[in-house]
Amino acid sequence: MKLLPYHTETLVSALSKQEVLGHLIRVTAEVNYLDQRTRGNKKILFNGMVGQKGFRISKVVDKGDTFLPLVLGQVEETPRGSIIFLKYRLFPGAIFFLAFWSFILAAFTVYFFAVIHQYNYGAICLALGLVNYGLAMYFFQRQVRASRKIFHQLINFQLKD
Repeated sequence: MKLLPYHTETLVSALSKQEVLGHLIRVTAEVNYLDQRTRGNKKILFNGMVGQKGFRISKVVDKGDTFLPLVLGQVEETPRGSIIFLKYRLFPGAIFFLAFWSFILAAFTVYFFAVIHQYNYGAICLALGLVNYGLAMYFFQRQVRASRKIFHQLINFQLKD
């Protein structure tokens, strides 16, 4: 298990750069939460933006998920297809809250251990901080696996129409 909410991978595809981006454009929509008509389309697998330089997408979900990864990608043309560079990371808001609560619990741990010598409370704060961070990494990695599966199916033409 990784210690940071970050994952990278490089894929080699027989598809050209334009074909990869075309497939992504076909199954990606820009998010507009105020317009109900844009939701519910089963052919849309990703939310985000796809451009000529790269893409920023995330898997479509029915309900909110704090640990959903943001997929940043670049596609490079090669003579026999393309190379796809992917970076999976948490959204900035999720990173902020994970860092905030990790810092607060670490500060309480130091306070209870070093300042007022309440070792039981310090141990509780330390345990809560480790459990909080461990669960965040577990749920992030689980969502990365789900996003990777959908992306790999898309690139390998295994989409169900």
